[in-house]
Amino acid sequence: MTAAHPVPAPVLEPGQKLAGPVSYFPSIEKTYGRPMQEWLDLAAAGLQDGKAHMEVVSVLKDEHGMGHGHANAVVAYVKKKLA
Repeated sequence: MTAAHPVPAPVLEPGQKLAGPVSYFPSIEKTYGRPMQEWLDLAAAGLQDGKAHMEVVSVLKDEHGMGHGHANAVVAYVKKKLA
C-alpha cells in the first residue's frame, strides 16, 4: 500500500480468468470511462473516513452514476484490501 493509493489497482493480464469483485473491473472501466484506480481511491477515502460499506456504495451511485453491482464490487474489493 502507498500513501497515494491505499489500495492499488490490480494489474489484469489479457485473457486472465477473473473471479469475485475483480471480475467487474474491466466492465467498470469501459462503462464509466475512468481507470479503476480512481474508483478504488474514492472508495478507500470513504471507508477510511469512517463511512459504512453501503454509505460508500451510495456515494458511488448517487454522485458518480455507478450501478449498484459495480459500486458494491468496488467497495467490497477495497474493504477486503484495507482489512
